[in-house]
Amino acid sequence: MAEMDVALKDAMQIDGAIGAALVDHSSGMALGTVGGGKDLDLTVAAAGNTDVVRAKLRAMEMLNITEKLEDILITLDSQYHLIRPLTSRSGKGLFLYLALNRDRANLAMARHRLRVIEQTLDM
Repeated sequence: MAEMDVALKDAMQIDGAIGAALVDHSSGMALGTVGGGKDLDLTVAAAGNTDVVRAKLRAMEMLNITEKLEDILITLDSQYHLIRPLTSRSGKGLFLYLALNRDRANLAMARHRLRVIEQTLDM
């Protein structure tokens, strides 16, 4: 999956990037990761964020919201965590996860760059 590796490396070029993963939200498994480290276990983050995505999709269904879920933002004291479900037919059931250092990141630019990466990723 060379394309996935390139997309994850591109995500790590976003200012403030700490770690990135491509995750299957039906299983909670990270299909690929880059970055992270002792302070951010990306396989644990992938599994935990799978629950977040599932909960949001369930809530949208119960509320009869038919709009597309663009992204989910989790804001911590020192980090931003962005979750971006893939919308292409071949990417259905997958999401990009990006953790950012809040002091070094530009949130608007990070969201824009993640959207561009998603568009170039054809799974």
